[in-house]
Amino acid sequence: MKITTKWLKKQKACKKQIALFQATFPRGGEVTKARLLKAAQVGLNLEWLEQFIPAEKQAEYEKIKTSARTEYDKVMAPAWAEYNKVRASALTKYDKVMAPALAEYEKITASAWAKYDKVMAPAWAEYNKVRAPARAEYDKVRAPALAIALS
Repeated sequence: MKITTKWLKKQKACKKQIALFQATFPRGGEVTKARLLKAAQVGLNLEWLEQFIPAEKQAEYEKIKTSARTEYDKVMAPAWAEYNKVRASALTKYDKVMAPALAEYEKITASAWAKYDKVMAPAWAEYNKVRAPARAEYDKVRAPALAIALS
């Protein structure tokens, strides 16, 4: 399979990935292990390419990918656990420092929200007055169609 900027555009790849592809592989090229490794290294989204795997090759690819992902997860588990431990500690400290500021913020904004709610109450009531019968009519028309579609 040959991938080019033109092909990527035709397949509706995102603009950032097309630009990165073009910078990395200006003339495009055939899909090879070396090119895919380079693509992964520069940040191209290889998962996006999976949608173009022919059906007859999908099962074997999934088998290899699942095995590789299992090994990756096994290797990464201790690092992920350590990261979460450090993150939990950091968040606890952050919350402790932020609590007084958040309390002050909520105290200051409470009156503003109260005024907002008071001003918006009539508009909300009017909206709901119109919404209720409109929604009832919508549901009345939709229900039979949904029943047919699901039967």
